[in-house]
Amino acid sequence: MEFIDFANINKKIKECDFYYKEGIVKKVIGLTIEVEGIRAFIGEVCNIYNEKNNAITCEVVGFKENNVILMPLGELIGISPGCRVVPSGKALNVKCSEELFGKIIDGLGKPLDDEELKEGTPYLLDSEPPDPLKRRRIKDVIPTGVRTIDGFLTCGEGQRIGIFAGSGVGKSTTLGMIAKYAEADVNVICLIGERGREVRDFIERDLGEEGMKRSIVVCATSDKPALVRLKGAFTATAIAEYFRDKGKKVILMMDSVTRFAMAQREIGLAIGEPPATKGYTPSVFAMLPRLMERAGMSDKGSITAFYTVLVDGDDFNEPIADAVRGILDGHIVLSRALAAKNHYPAIDVLSSISRLMSEIADKDHKATASLARDLIATYKDSEDLINIGAYVKGSNKKVDMAINYIDKINSFLKQKVDEHTNFEDTVKWLKSIFT
Repeated sequence: MEFIDFANINKKIKECDFYYKEGIVKKVIGLTIEVEGIRAFIGEVCNIYNEKNNAITCEVVGFKENNVILMPLGELIGISPGCRVVPSGKALNVKCSEELFGKIIDGLGKPLDDEELKEGTPYLLDSEPPDPLKRRRIKDVIPTGVRTIDGFLTCGEGQRIGIFAGSGVGKSTTLGMIAKYAEADVNVICLIGERGREVRDFIERDLGEEGMKRSIVVCATSDKPALVRLKGAFTATAIAEYFRDKGKKVILMMDSVTRFAMAQREIGLAIGEPPATKGYTPSVFAMLPRLMERAGMSDKGSITAFYTVLVDGDDFNEPIADAVRGILDGHIVLSRALAAKNHYPAIDVLSSISRLMSEIADKDHKATASLARDLIATYKDSEDLINIGAYVKGSNKKVDMAINYIDKINSFLKQKVDEHTNFEDTVKWLKSIFT
């Protein structure tokens, strides 16, 4: 006679839901929807059915007394008091597979060409960073193909770098060069809060056909709801994590962290969070490390991340820039003064640093880069005197040396968008300046 485990059956029955959970819209205030009659968790996806019975997807962002506060992942148009609200019991995820290569997807992981993804592994948008004790140490250089970065700001596989600049100084162009020339298996490019015009410009002009072949572009333009712009960054990170878990060498590029922070500020203020530094809510500063710590090394693969930061009024000490600098493993500063001199990429070597270069670059390379950096600083200090003819040759040996080498150093630092130099040639060129 077969034994029947009634205790286990009874337990399973108690875990089942035998009724349909549904709530109604109570009120809409600004960007938020207040719902009564349901129980839900933060991050849970709910569907609101409007008067025409069309589903509008929303996410739980907070609570007010016994009511749930939702924010839409689409337009609020058509929602009215009394509309049905059905919780899904699930958080947002993105379907990940090799099928994503060459695709442009929205902030929620749906292809913009309206072609449904046939297969894929669901990855949660919001997940935990790798265990710190299981992260492999960063030991290998990842060549970017940009001479200034490879020569003076050498990056390691699994490093996280910030690119700081004001508007119109060349952030997107620099990202495009890295996407085309960096030695990686996969590029995941995240465009948050961009103008609609700039998306196609970036894909066709900066990225090009060659760069697109091994890239996945996540795009949430400035007209999208704040929640979709926010989720775009998490979608890109989840896709990068999928390929990292497959043992791939991934480069994640996000443009820009500032617009990600602005989206979170909108959400925080809408649900009643108090503004703190420059109007940014405390949740913004909690969200930044939660996003950025997910990049880096794991025990399987690596995510090398480049995050651009759009600094307000060229103030490199504004709150978001300051917070991001403290989280990342280095920063690349783009200078408006260099851009005005037609010096591209407009990377200010003296203001930039890679915290891992001292560990991954060879001794001769570090010594040569240090000497060149020293001469750039010396020339900059004496530039005004040199330009007006007040400096007398022979007055200072170091200044004389800087004058002799500055043109060669600047030739090395300047690079055309379609010009690629591999890492070995970059180091040889840098060393040849002084031989």
